[in-house]
Amino acid sequence: MSEDKKFYMTLDGKAKLEQELEFLKAEKRKEVVERIKIARSFGDLSENSEYDSAKEEQAFVEGRIVTIEKMIRNAVIIKEDETNSSVVSLGKSVKFKELPDGDEEVYTIVGSAESDPFEGKISNDSPMAQSLLGKTVGDKVTVQTPGGEMKVEILEIK
Repeated sequence: MSEDKKFYMTLDGKAKLEQELEFLKAEKRKEVVERIKIARSFGDLSENSEYDSAKEEQAFVEGRIVTIEKMIRNAVIIKEDETNSSVVSLGKSVKFKELPDGDEEVYTIVGSAESDPFEGKISNDSPMAQSLLGKTVGDKVTVQTPGGEMKVEILEIK
């Protein structure tokens, strides 16, 4: 059997997953089971769209529970490394600007389990993070993105 994928995350990210798991198990499951019961009471299941919809939602909820349990089981917590803030690594925030004269942007590099670009958190598996990891302030980095090549300069690491 192959080794399970590791899910890198902060303690906060793990706590959020645990909260979602608890919600799905304690509340959402019951809600979906109740929807299935009500839909069954409508009679013929072969043409019952409410029943089909509730069963699809049940499958989604159960699949999400399994996924979250696997992520928590294989979690690797990103530790804050106060001693070396000069190198881009997991858990660090990186300020950079697109060259030659682009806007400054700040992203925190996190594991895929808690990435949220709209919150400024990018996955360590993303092309941007892969290009920045291991670099230092002042480095000019070429990033291969789906939209083409992009050059950035690292301004700050926290």
